[in-house]
Amino acid sequence: MVLLATGGTISSRAHSAEGGAAVAADAGAQILGGLATAPAYPVRVVDVACEGSYLLTLVDMIAICAQIKIALADPSVRGVVVTHGTDTMEETAYLADLTHDHVSPVVFTGAQKSADAADPDGPGNLADAIAVAGSPAAADLGVLIVFAGEIFPAHGVRKAQTFALHAFTNPDFGSAGFLTATGDVVITRHNQRMPPLPLPPIPPRQARRVDVVSAYPGADGILLQASVAAGASGIVLQATGSGNGNPALCAAVTAAAAAGTVVVTSTRVGAGPVLPIYGAGGGRDLVAAGAIPTGLLRPSQSLILLSLLLQLDRNHDEIADAFALYGAAIVESTQIC
Repeated sequence: MVLLATGGTISSRAHSAEGGAAVAADAGAQILGGLATAPAYPVRVVDVACEGSYLLTLVDMIAICAQIKIALADPSVRGVVVTHGTDTMEETAYLADLTHDHVSPVVFTGAQKSADAADPDGPGNLADAIAVAGSPAAADLGVLIVFAGEIFPAHGVRKAQTFALHAFTNPDFGSAGFLTATGDVVITRHNQRMPPLPLPPIPPRQARRVDVVSAYPGADGILLQASVAAGASGIVLQATGSGNGNPALCAAVTAAAAAGTVVVTSTRVGAGPVLPIYGAGGGRDLVAAGAIPTGLLRPSQSLILLSLLLQLDRNHDEIADAFALYGAAIVESTQIC
């Protein structure tokens, strides 16, 4: 087993130099040493980073995914656990899932309470993550997030609580399983894995700029125009409802497409697909203007898929095909356990 430590709340402690604010501090060995009982098998620790995940860039996330591939190149490794901040865990885990081409599981986990809290949740989450990563039942499930006894596929997962211990949800793709009170791993759903995409070379080149722009009552096209002017190669439009904007946003999308900027349309709504149904500036008009619907992918993971595709030099039509595939509902196989 390999533990890749990247920082986050699970490694954080109050720091006097920061006025008592929590900052990432503990290395992977310290995090592993906080377990109540030793793992059932040896765990090799690799310190990849030590910072809050709100500080990570796409290049940082690519570097974490490269370390996952290095770990899994060793045939003796049965699984990989990544400790990570919860703020952008859904992004890094999804990038790892998009580029994961191995049968062994990769499990992300973290904490909502810092390491120096009176009752930290990190050690329990880490113990669960190690159990899942080492379980034969988790083989070929891709990248998972294990948190507060729940197991989620990375595809579609999102942080739903700022501080509550049950931090994550996956309303469109569901839970993959859970851990019992005695630590047994129970897998209840096995979603079909998507074909892996290449991971950009390491060290990666400077990531292409991709911005997220929100639609809201009275929104105009100024922010979209500013993004294009700033050199954005891609824009994720966080639309309303099933992926709707207004005539001003449609005009801005038309201009962005003409400038070579790829625009994809997601939604601020928590669940359900983006579908081009409405006119008068709605989703159908956004598609006519050149926007690509993201299906079931929300803005955070749409950003990751779009960024990766642009980093791989995919053109507009190839990006549209990719969102049609990766944003679609995954067909479930028979329940397993």
